[in-house]
Amino acid sequence: MPITVPDLREVVAAERLTPLFATVSGAHLYGFPSEDSDVDLRGVHLLPAADVVGLRVGPDTIERSWVRDGVEIDLVTHDLIKFARLLLTPNGYVLEQLLSPLVVRTGPEHAELLDLAPGLLTSRHAHHYRGFARNQWKLFERTGEIKPLLYTFRALLTGIHLMRTGTVEANLPALGGPAYLADLIAAKRAGEHQPLADPRTRPHAEADIAELNTALDEAQSATRLPVDPTVGEAMHTLVVRTRLSTYT
Repeated sequence: MPITVPDLREVVAAERLTPLFATVSGAHLYGFPSEDSDVDLRGVHLLPAADVVGLRVGPDTIERSWVRDGVEIDLVTHDLIKFARLLLTPNGYVLEQLLSPLVVRTGPEHAELLDLAPGLLTSRHAHHYRGFARNQWKLFERTGEIKPLLYTFRALLTGIHLMRTGTVEANLPALGGPAYLADLIAAKRAGEHQPLADPRTRPHAEADIAELNTALDEAQSATRLPVDPTVGEAMHTLVVRTRLSTYT
């Protein structure tokens, strides 16, 4: 990511609907960016009153991509209501975006959401990570590329860690896993679509993925996390207060 954090702050501040907060997600968050990786900016915007109460409803999701200084930037923001609703489902993507340590823009609403985060964690998040890993493994089988293989490991290890500890860790190097992952991460650094060079790694990976799937099942069965979020009412209050304070 040759673009600096001040550059990203400038990008975010220039948006028509300046995000309440924005973080970096994707490969940079997961700990295995390539030299040609794009920068995934994720955040939350607040629709103006006219776009909420008028005849024309504003976009609850804004997506755009462009190239700056040779780096592709992919920006996605959700309106606060949509983001809050997504947080109250077992959606690991938005949870990781909220909790990302790679913060580009923050504010009081971000801080409040972070305070509510422990009450958003549920045993059902295991379904998200299990499903994401399954899809990435299928992609790896089809393409033979390192990227989806790393995504598979990352999803399963994050899910297991969450079930066991009640905390979200999205960075693959911090999660451990088989020793050969370090070599795969180093190889991927040369480009997003690097193929798996050593065919001997594949059977080991297949066996390890099977073990991790079993471990995730067991961790979900044993977790102390609740089935549903415990902060639904607090989230509703936050959304209402934020909207009313902005529109008055």
